[in-house]
Amino acid sequence: MTQETTNRLWTETLYSSYGQSFRVDEVLFEEKSEHQHLMIFRNEQFGRVLALDGIVQTTERDEFIYHEMLTHVPLVAHGNAQRVLIIGGGDGGILREVCRHNTVKHVTQVEIDASVIELAKTWFPAHSNGAYDDARATIVIGDGFDFVQTTQERFDVIISDSTDPLGPGEVLFSKDFYAGCQRSLNPGGVLVTQNGVPFMQPGELTNTAARLSKLFVDRRFYTAAVPSYIGGLMTFAWASNNPDLARIDLDTLKQRWLSQNITLRYYTPDMHQAAFALPRYLLDMLQTEYPAI
Repeated sequence: MTQETTNRLWTETLYSSYGQSFRVDEVLFEEKSEHQHLMIFRNEQFGRVLALDGIVQTTERDEFIYHEMLTHVPLVAHGNAQRVLIIGGGDGGILREVCRHNTVKHVTQVEIDASVIELAKTWFPAHSNGAYDDARATIVIGDGFDFVQTTQERFDVIISDSTDPLGPGEVLFSKDFYAGCQRSLNPGGVLVTQNGVPFMQPGELTNTAARLSKLFVDRRFYTAAVPSYIGGLMTFAWASNNPDLARIDLDTLKQRWLSQNITLRYYTPDMHQAAFALPRYLLDMLQTEYPAI
C-alpha cells in the first residue's frame, strides 16, 4: 500500500489513440491483486477515483448516474422484482441501489475479486452505504460466467456491472454468458448490462446487439451521460422476453416510483422513459441488427 502526495497526471489507457487525464492529487492505494492492478487516487474534480488495469471504474463525484440508471430502470420497469442477481459490482453501488427497493426480498452478488469489495468498503464507503450488511444480500466470491451456467436459482432482474471486455471482463460480453443469464431469469424477467461508450467502442454495441438478438424477444439499449466514462453517451443493454417491459407508460412508471419512496439525484420516471430514445448515430450503428428501425 502506498500513500504519497503527487501532482502527476494519470492517463487512462482504455484507447490506444486517445486518453483522458486526471491530476493525481494523492495516491491512496495501489496494488496488483491476483486478478488485476488496482489504483485509488484523489482528484480535485472527481474526488476518489478507482482504476483497474489503467481504466477508470468509478469516482465519488459521478457514480450516482451510472448506478442509478443501471439499477432503477429495470427494477421499476419490472414492477415487482423480488429476486435480483448482480454480476460484478464490487464497489457496492448497484447493491446499494437494489436494496433501496421495498419489493426486493433477496439479492445475490457475484464478484470475482474479494479485494475490490474490501477496498471499496474502506475507500468508497458511500458507494455501498451499508448495503453489504443488508440481510437480503448474499455475496458470492466467484466467476459470474460460471455462476449463470450452473445456478439453479432464478431471478426477476439480472444486472451485469462488469468491467470493459478486456481481461476477466471479456467473457461477460459473450453469447454464452448472455445465454446463461437468459436461463437464469424468471419468465418476464429482464437482463441489463453496462455496454460501454459506443462513440468510442462501436463494436461493443453491435456485437452485443447481435448476440442478444439470438436469445431474447426484446433487445434494445438505453443511455446516460457519465462524465468519467469519456466519449459521450454510455449505453446499457436491455434484454427480455417480455417486450412490454420497455414500453411502460409514464403514469405507471411514476406510480411505481412513488410507491418506493426513494429520493435520488439522477433517475426519474421521465429520465427512464427518455433514456430509450437513441440518437441517430446509434440507430445507424444498429441498422443491421434492427432493420425495422
